[in-house]
Amino acid sequence: MTTGSVIGIIGIALCVLLCGVGSAIGLYKTSSAAAGVLGENPNKFGKVLVLVLLPATQGLYGFVIGIIASGNVAALETVEQGWALFGAVMPMAFSGLITGIFQGKSAVNCIYAVGKQDSLGGKLLLYPAMIEFYAILGFIISIMMSSLV
Repeated sequence: MTTGSVIGIIGIALCVLLCGVGSAIGLYKTSSAAAGVLGENPNKFGKVLVLVLLPATQGLYGFVIGIIASGNVAALETVEQGWALFGAVMPMAFSGLITGIFQGKSAVNCIYAVGKQDSLGGKLLLYPAMIEFYAILGFIISIMMSSLV
């Protein structure tokens, strides 16, 4: 195993880890809010479920980037190539961490609003979904950059 491949593996591990942490924090927040709303009205389960699950996507994106980027590890011969792969996965790592947390915070407020007014469910989905856009950008950039290594 070369030093370059070790650097690449560390980058991949950080990407998967940080995206998972962002999702876990976001899901903790949304599931806690949903438990409160559903404790008062269990019939709103369907309305809040999508809002609860939105922050989970960042963990999935990080996992997919980890799989894609790990295909390049065997070819990393130099330290520069290792750092290139490390840098390629960082857009997803940071966007996954940050958007997972903030999407969870946004979805919490939407869950509370659905608890007060049922008809807002579909409309409120837009707000945390706008944050998802930035996770998708990080995902795409990391795919593009990983293919260049």
